[in-house]
Amino acid sequence: MPKYVPRDEAFGDLKAKAITEGKWKAMLRSLVPTLKQKAAINGEAIKSFSDITELYKESLPPFEEGGDECWEKGGLPKLLNKMIKECGQDVFKFDSPKLISRDIPSCCLRDDELGRLTLAGMNPLSIERLKVFPPVSNLDPSIYGPQDSALKEEQIICHLNGMSVQQAIEENKLFILDYHDVYLPFLDRINAHPTKKAYATRTIFVLTDMGSLKPIAIELSLPEKNRNGPPKCVVTPPVDATTCWLWQLGKAHVCSNDAGAHQLIHHWLRTHACLEPFIIAAHRQLSVMHPIYKLLHCHMRYTMDVNAQGRQLLLNAGGIIESHFFTAACSMEVSASVYQNWWRFDMESLPADLIRRGMAVSDATEPHGLKLLIEDYPYATDGLLIWSAIEQLVQAYVHYYYPEANIIESDSELNAWYHESINIGHADIRHASWWLKLSTPNNLISILTTIIWLASAHHAAVNFGMYPYGWYFPVRPPFMRRLVPNERDPDYTTFLADPEGYFLASLPCLDQMLHYISVLDILSTHSADEEYLGDRKDLSAWAGDPEIVEALYKFSMEMKKIGKEIEKRNGDPNLRNRCGAGISPYELLLPSSGPGVTCRGVPNSVSI
Repeated sequence: MPKYVPRDEAFGDLKAKAITEGKWKAMLRSLVPTLKQKAAINGEAIKSFSDITELYKESLPPFEEGGDECWEKGGLPKLLNKMIKECGQDVFKFDSPKLISRDIPSCCLRDDELGRLTLAGMNPLSIERLKVFPPVSNLDPSIYGPQDSALKEEQIICHLNGMSVQQAIEENKLFILDYHDVYLPFLDRINAHPTKKAYATRTIFVLTDMGSLKPIAIELSLPEKNRNGPPKCVVTPPVDATTCWLWQLGKAHVCSNDAGAHQLIHHWLRTHACLEPFIIAAHRQLSVMHPIYKLLHCHMRYTMDVNAQGRQLLLNAGGIIESHFFTAACSMEVSASVYQNWWRFDMESLPADLIRRGMAVSDATEPHGLKLLIEDYPYATDGLLIWSAIEQLVQAYVHYYYPEANIIESDSELNAWYHESINIGHADIRHASWWLKLSTPNNLISILTTIIWLASAHHAAVNFGMYPYGWYFPVRPPFMRRLVPNERDPDYTTFLADPEGYFLASLPCLDQMLHYISVLDILSTHSADEEYLGDRKDLSAWAGDPEIVEALYKFSMEMKKIGKEIEKRNGDPNLRNRCGAGISPYELLLPSSGPGVTCRGVPNSVSI
């Protein structure tokens, strides 16, 4: 590979074999529409939703000999399948995702499903409690112009059960997905792309009496100098056929914004990128016999190799991220901007993140010291179980090796590791006042717990659901090709005459999405040599420390207990965001998994 990876950090044989097989499967699956000549390709719009659903059907006809008919009826795919029988499946067919919705009617993403996926989907990390209405921008008005929101109380008050907006805010009933400031500075360049069009969106949700979220307004913002329509508009739940399609288009743009935030911020930035300096510094500054190196070793496995391949194939200029997300050539700039202006290591613990987003408040009477404002928030409720277990393990570990602050201060290797992690690995923000000081056992516990959480459960929650939740791109497109039409648009009459056709033409074309979902499939796959949270392969490293072996054993038992508790919750009919007719259970934080795309399992490290 062009990017150097130390040999002791490179993939093992089983992992390398799994990645190679995944790439071959991705290429073969992308041949389906071409071989069968049934799909719109070469940049053309999708003709019907059946073009998408047929990708998941085993529909190759029997092989018949004879001229060109052999090709048309699937002879070549069948012959190739015979050559790769060891795969044990039809590699020309995409696996039907476990989480395929039971009632997706063509393109329609139900309002309640959008709310549920915001709490228990691919990206449960962007939702925040609404604290001020209308929402306020933090962008510099001298650069980006007046940033007053177009949202008005009269647009949402009918959904608040008799409350005013201020009452709903005070009673913690209103929540928001706010991507305004993240994307607005880049929209001029993004929308200059011939086939990618985007807004900076804000979506207001109301918390229902059943504990679910319901979207009640979407603000779509463009730069002030936009000439193709108003710089800001608001769409609300439909009252007729026209507003129904406008609402669906608005939700599609929200999901496109959310897909970019998921991949560039919560996945790449907060796990892969920001953990790498700690890993590199650990190899440079800590002996393999050092107790902190031994604790972190399994949580660093494969990350450097994964990141090297990501930079070569996914994040590179013109690579998969730039090609398949609406942020295009601005992708890494978006990520860097969030890192510079928003990312804080002290806010990366699960409790701190929930409090920062207003999703929880401190409460010493609660089991984890937090009171969730949405009780049925699967990512948070399951995540707190794992966070607490990791914290208890780290507490026992640190108190054994570093019972006093002076032992930390005198450990030159430990201090050199943390100093390099910050001052070299995060050099551009090294002077920030929020960095924890490596001066007390409690601070060391916080640092180590946060690193292990990010490498394991946080990464699992945003990684292994990408294919199961993102496969059906009409409801979660990574980019859109058209803006929402307004009456001044020349093609508004086309929208009125054929709104479904307009929606299909707004989606990415099928050949682009074949590549995209193939990549999602690879990234969502567990390899056969995966090591999961609670399963340590290196217990012999503590042969002389029986107290630590006992603590690790207790942690393993706690992971099994957590798995049973999550399965119990998924069967509770009172938890509407994870149980119900056609509702997929939330299993992303179930600690263990088998190989393949399972939408569950928490590996020890950022290993894919």
